[in-house]
Amino acid sequence: MREDAPPVGIGFYSASEAARLLDAPVRNIRRWLGGYNYRHKGETFHVEPLWAPQLPRHDDHIELGFRDLIELRFVQEFIKAGLGLKTIRHCLDYAKECVKDERPFSTRRFQTDGRTIFLESATASGDETLLDLKQKQYTIKAVIERTFKDLDIENDAVSRWRPYKGKSSIIIDPSLVFGQPTTAIYNVPTIALAQAVTAEGSEKAVSQLYEVPLSVVRDAVAFEEMLAA
Repeated sequence: MREDAPPVGIGFYSASEAARLLDAPVRNIRRWLGGYNYRHKGETFHVEPLWAPQLPRHDDHIELGFRDLIELRFVQEFIKAGLGLKTIRHCLDYAKECVKDERPFSTRRFQTDGRTIFLESATASGDETLLDLKQKQYTIKAVIERTFKDLDIENDAVSRWRPYKGKSSIIIDPSLVFGQPTTAIYNVPTIALAQAVTAEGSEKAVSQLYEVPLSVVRDAVAFEEMLAA
């Protein structure tokens, strides 16, 4: 067991936990935040991480904070929208300068100016391969609007994620239970409720046992089933 507990208020996720919450291959998480090597024509090349995680490595394992988790969510959504990792890296580097934040995607400024920042990054880089961003600007805008829809912002940065259909009943908040999924107001981890329902065989019984509304228990169970699937 590790003796150094992660700082309170930052959140704490292993690469596997982040992959589970993001529904992403854990290999991607490790490559994006740990860097990787590849061989081409007999030579070995190294690709640097997109950024340094909030938490230091432990036993050579990548450990992430909440803001890292949200940044990765944006990276994944941009890739799903057809943007290449090189393009995203260009934008990320440019956005860091514009926003003055090492994790710019999860800021209020990116919520309002993200599309403009993407297009400006293409111009600033002078890389002709990025010019197709002008054709994808509406796609970029749609991704940003959709991804921010279930995020809450405080002090100009994302502070909370409502990961189950955007509902306010289930939240991921770095200030609560190290950022693990929990129930809003009642602060009972969703995994605890789901396991209790399995043990008791009754959502109603668990609702009474934990003094949590039945609708919230059902959301917690459905959320955990979604993650498991």
